Amino acid sequence: MPRLTRETLLLRLWAWRYIPLLWWVRPTLVEASEARCVVKVPLSRRTRNHLGSMYFGALCIGADTAAAYLALRAGARQSGWSILFKDLRAEFVKRPEGDVHFECAQGDEIRALLSRAEASGERESLPLSVVATVPSKFGNEPVATFTLTLSVKRRATTAL
Repeated sequence: MPRLTRETLLLRLWAWRYIPLLWWVRPTLVEASEARCVVKVPLSRRTRNHLGSMYFGALCIGADTAAAYLALRAGARQSGWSILFKDLRAEFVKRPEGDVHFECAQGDEIRALLSRAEASGERESLPLSVVATVPSKFGNEPVATFTLTLSVKRRATTAL
């Protein structure tokens, strides 16, 4: 099985167990490396609004998935990390009337954030940029941009 197919399947199974709404929109990994993640959310009955474009909630799920997957790939999936997004800003530029690709390319910065949090023992934050495009309609031109602030902290371990 190709690596991205396997990773997409694992992402969907994890989502089914922990975040059913994420599972419902059926994200697919288009690219996943240490530095960059691209997630595709299909425009379907599940994600379409009454105007025929992607519902803004589905757009936010795609942005969340791209940024979170990159953080998990950078090492935050190891037990002992508390990760969350503490805020979200979005700018919707064009109507996304096709499958939307969400790109986050800050893997190196996320790894540095995890190192800082490990060294300080405190919660550390980093704004992540996610760009949404509809390649079939607009090429690489953004239809929306998102800034999500990733917040991480190493959980305290308790000795028995």
